[in-house]
Parts: sequence; C-alpha cells; structure tokens
Amino acid sequence: MKVLKISSKNLKEIVKETIKVIKRGGIVICPTDTVYGLIADAENKTAVRKIFKIKKRLYKKPLPVFVKDLKMARSLADINKKQEKIFKKFWPGKLTAVLKAKSFKFPEGIVSKDKKIGLRMPKYKLLNFLLGKLNFPLAETSANISGKKASTNIKEVLRQFKNGKHQPDLVLDAGNLKKSLPSTVIDMENLKILRKGQISKREILKIAHEVKL
Repeated sequence: MKVLKISSKNLKEIVKETIKVIKRGGIVICPTDTVYGLIADAENKTAVRKIFKIKKRLYKKPLPVFVKDLKMARSLADINKKQEKIFKKFWPGKLTAVLKAKSFKFPEGIVSKDKKIGLRMPKYKLLNFLLGKLNFPLAETSANISGKKASTNIKEVLRQFKNGKHQPDLVLDAGNLKKSLPSTVIDMENLKILRKGQISKREILKIAHEVKL
C-alpha cells in the first residue's frame, strides 16, 4: 500500500495520483465526511471484485455508490420529486439512499437482486473534487474488514489491512478524522432504516412528513 499524507501543499499531487490509481482499477482508502472509506470505479468489474476481497465481504451485501450530484443520481436510479426534496435537505451529507436502479451497467456487487442501488453524495472537499474530476460514480464502503468496526482513526484502518492477502493500492492519510458514525442507510420506498448512522430516523421522518412522502 502506498501512503500519501494529505497537506495543503500536495493536494494537486494527491488528486493526480488518486485519479490515476482509480482509472487503472485500483482501490483507494480515502477520508470522507463520516469514516475512512474504500473507493473505486463502480463500473470496473475487477475493481469492484477487489473491494469485496479486501473487505472479505459477501456479494449478497452490495456496495453503495458515491455520486457527484443529483443529476448523476437521477441517471442511476428512479427518483421522484418528493424524494428529491429529502435529498436536498441531507445531500451532500451522511445519508445513503436505497432506490430502484435505473442503470444496470454495473458489475455484480453494486445493484442488489431486487434491482436496488444505494447512492450517497458525500460532503468532503477532496472527495467531492475527485468525483467532479472523474465524472463517474465511485463504489464505496467503510475501510474495514467485514464484521469489524468502521473507523476514523487512520492507524486502526491501516492495522486492519496490514497483513491481508488483498490490500488497497493507495492510502490518503488525513490523520484522525472527527468522531462519526457511518452514514445512515434508508430504503426510500418504505423509509425503512437499513443501518443506523449519523442521521437519526427522527430527522428523516420529520423531513419526509414535511414533503408528504
């Protein structure tokens, strides 16, 4: 694993290197607005498979996708006007929305068997800049071995992958992030919380009630 420490002086260098790694199908450990995550080209079959191997994750648990904006989200999933109003309240931010997939160009491990896809627009300057530059969706998941806790501590993250048979290609080290839970995952069809996270169910239901979802 190549480790690059992030500073204001080397941001251009880091972006250039990260784009190069992602475009060739590599996996990157990246800071996010919640915890450290693994990111890769969501349309690259080899890259998606590698994330599952690195995490030791079962394929029955599809990977969510980072999108750069609502326009990209609409191209990947069916989003009605009321759902869009909810996203405008929480995006960019810590909400992963599970929706009916519109696009099926992805390899196995992104769209679920019931044809749904998880989308999130993050709120982290470096990550948002990368999404804008790449202009394609990124497969994403917390940077931890399945069954272990997601972390904001870079040493803990690196420790988990240190001796693994399959490892990420690049690590973007921003030091320890602010303490945070992972994103809240919600099925937008029935407003069922699939994973408790940083945004509470009460907050989501309040906004849903306001837009009469």
